[in-house]
Amino acid sequence: MNKLVATIKKIDTADGLNIVSFDFLGHTLGMISLDLNDNIKVGTKVELTANPSHVAIGKEFSGMVSYSNQLKAKISELENGKLLTNIKLKMADFTLESFITLNSSKKMNLKIDDEVTVFIKATELSILRVLG
Repeated sequence: MNKLVATIKKIDTADGLNIVSFDFLGHTLGMISLDLNDNIKVGTKVELTANPSHVAIGKEFSGMVSYSNQLKAKISELENGKLLTNIKLKMADFTLESFITLNSSKKMNLKIDDEVTVFIKATELSILRVLG
């Protein structure tokens, strides 16, 4: 499970829906949520999580895409299985993990040290816990 430490920057609410913006290493991440705990407020430090199977990878990506969470990272580990590829992605002191199909990994010709774009849908990001 991916764990990212971030600070809440903004909370927009309408009709029972919340869009929470976070600062993660100077990048803005967004999360869509129906319910928010009373501890969730601007300035609060939290640990975010995203399942590795919900983390997409783009290589040599340019253009627009609806994923609101896009981060640049470098592939630090790559393990090809019979059907899936497990990818470790380094961003500063954080490591993210992604599981993609082996076919996608081969098609993209992914290698260690490749610079990639990491995509996480706002609906797939969640708050694991409030820190401090």
